[in-house]
Parts: sequence; structure tokens; C-alpha cells
Amino acid sequence: MANVLRLDFMVKEKAPKNYVIDEQIASFFNEDREIYKISPVNSAITFDDFLSDRMLIISAISKGIPFTLFELIRGLTPFSETDWADLLNISTKSLQRYKTDVRFKFKPIHSEKIIEIAEVTKLGLEVFGSMEKFRLWLNTPNFALGNKPPMDLIKNSYGKELVLTELHHINHGIFV
Repeated sequence: MANVLRLDFMVKEKAPKNYVIDEQIASFFNEDREIYKISPVNSAITFDDFLSDRMLIISAISKGIPFTLFELIRGLTPFSETDWADLLNISTKSLQRYKTDVRFKFKPIHSEKIIEIAEVTKLGLEVFGSMEKFRLWLNTPNFALGNKPPMDLIKNSYGKELVLTELHHINHGIFV
């Protein structure tokens, strides 16, 4: 039985119930079950489970995110290849080169950034309910964020935390 993703964080009205990314996540962690202390009973790790388990995230960062998993995550975000290159501080040519190497894994610094952006995207889609509204918010200067667009802030971990905090505030109706 294939493990497929419950993308609860996608557009709520049109959320696909099954997705390939869960299969990739399960395969990623099942390769080294002993390292991650995953029992056979808990072999159906989903993307949501992964993003909510800090120990799994830490393990994944250490191991390095494979390019195939990155491609699936990239497809769930509102960011272009150019945006991703900028966020990861690498060239688009490097991203294209990595795509051709089926065994490529990102370094821990890049893996961490990929997961951080996935977390921001998950919460942003929960708050705004659609990719287009979330994209618009990301690119609009925000008073609560020093009149900077959130997109400018998510490039580092401190800015990402500010953006996540602001998304939580919006989600709870707290506006500056």
C-alpha cells in the first residue's frame, strides 16, 4: 500500500486528499529506520507528520534533503525556481545541475532552509486559504514587519520567525 500525503494545508475547498510527497517522505525515513527510531507500525509518515515532529526535522537536516523531495516541496510553494535559488543563496544553474544528479542531497544549511520555507508555506496556506492570496501577502509591504514584504524577511531564520509570528497573529485576528 503506497503512502500518500493528506495535504490538509492546501486550499481548503479544493485540497487534494492524496499526494506523492508522502510517499517520498516515507521512503526518505524508511531508508534508515534505526537512525530515526521509526517502528514498522509508524511507517506511514506523512508530510504533515514530518513538519510537526522537530526530531524528524533535525534528522532530515543532518541527512540532507534529496533533490527529488525538494522538487515536491517546491511544487507546493508559491516560489519560482529563481525565488528558491535566491532563498537558498545558490545559482539557478546549480539547481538545474542538481536536478540531473539522482543521488544529490542538499547540504544541511540548505536542507534547513527548505524545511523552513515549507513551514511558512503550510501556515500561510492555512491562514489565507489559497496560494494566490498567500503570494500576494508575501509580496506586499507589511506595517507589522517594518514595512517590508514578508518575502524579503524569510531569507534568514530570524525573519522567518517574524513572518510565522505575523501569520499566527493574522490567523487569530490580531492586527497591528
